[in-house]
Amino acid sequence: MKENVVIIGGGVAGLEAARQLLSLGYMPIVVERKKSLGGHVAQWNRLFPDMTPTKDLMERLIADTAQANIFTETGIRFINRLKDGYNVMLTNGVNIYSKAVLIATGFGLFDARKKEEYGYGVYDHVITNADLEQWFNGKEDNRIPESPQSIGFVHCVGSRDVKSCNSQCSKVCCMTAVKQAIELKEKFPQAEIYCFYMDLRLFGKKYEDFYISAQKDYGIHFIRGRVSEVSERLEGRLQVKSEDTLSGKPLKVGIDLLVLMSGMVARDENSEIASMLRIQTDSDGFLKSRDNIYSIIESERPGIFFAGACTGTKTVPETVAEARAAALEIHNYLSR
Repeated sequence: MKENVVIIGGGVAGLEAARQLLSLGYMPIVVERKKSLGGHVAQWNRLFPDMTPTKDLMERLIADTAQANIFTETGIRFINRLKDGYNVMLTNGVNIYSKAVLIATGFGLFDARKKEEYGYGVYDHVITNADLEQWFNGKEDNRIPESPQSIGFVHCVGSRDVKSCNSQCSKVCCMTAVKQAIELKEKFPQAEIYCFYMDLRLFGKKYEDFYISAQKDYGIHFIRGRVSEVSERLEGRLQVKSEDTLSGKPLKVGIDLLVLMSGMVARDENSEIASMLRIQTDSDGFLKSRDNIYSIIESERPGIFFAGACTGTKTVPETVAEARAAALEIHNYLSR
């Protein structure tokens, strides 16, 4: 009989870890609180920098984990530490014993309504990056004009912002803005598109090439300067006030659609999971690893492992790599 490994979270990290554990001869039991698998990534239309359709990744992960035991719309009621493992009670009444538990609960998105100066939820044509991805996926949104002449992106909404209680960089917002700007330019070639940024952090493979292409091939304007105010004119257009810090000049730009790049934040449920397992959360609310260099996927508790954005902001490639590493580490732990 195959040995159980409980995986809390059915996003990219949880599914990739389950895929690897199946190949190593274990029975992964994936517990996902939502109705569908894939987490936040599954809500995205395409992935940078190759513009890969997200559904291709999701279909592969779900197909490759078909032999796993997967519970959706299910949470964790409690977890008890036993002599050499954990007793996990699910909200559907199922009780599982496992010597190893992998936490892959992912992240939350910053609530853009907290940045009142940007007008999300107040002005008709202000949306978030998550809203825009839903529109790319076919969901109707009357906040998006039929033929916008100018579109703006505001970077770092809720990230690198001490006032928002989140001083960390979300890692993916810059590239998501570049990707979404290109996608909107493809749909609305007549539109002028502006990205208002603090600093562009393009650290991954082919990221810089993607950014250069956005400028050269699509004519997207990148303006270094934080947006200070968004207001609505009588005719319904938005006016964005900013400063071009490279030229030292203040700017006022008329915008038909404004997209706010909401950053990654720690999930509210992290404290509950931490309490159940007697592990710690870090100062930013994410789950705390044994250390931030060599043992990111390990907790202080024996048999409790991490993968993906539950410990901090991650890209999809980083998440996949951590999931594979966590599966191997669990195998080594159980073998010992």
